[in-house]
Amino acid sequence: MAPRDPITGTLRDPVTDALTVAAALHPTPAVAGTPTEAALAAIRATEGNRRFYGGAVGWCDSNGDGDWLVAIRCAEISSDGLRALAWAGGGIVAESDPDDELAETTAKLRTLLGTIGL
Repeated sequence: MAPRDPITGTLRDPVTDALTVAAALHPTPAVAGTPTEAALAAIRATEGNRRFYGGAVGWCDSNGDGDWLVAIRCAEISSDGLRALAWAGGGIVAESDPDDELAETTAKLRTLLGTIGL
């Protein structure tokens, strides 16, 4: 997948900080689907607790400036470093092909596991 240009804009209220913007945009359709509330209800009903599946990752300084990304491949590593629970998901829609989705999700998970040495 080719990198995409960042989304940019100008806030109506210049005192709005980056954390407030990140919180307003989370969860994104990449994490929760759309429409958000209906998609989240379906996800909760079928998947249960996603734990650390995805979220906003970034920083905000004392001036309110910051930079945020959406993390959609995550791993929870045990305190002893010997166990990991990893997540990678797919954008399943009505027209999705199950075999294609499995191949895509497997590739995403393989990349994540490679970063943690598995």
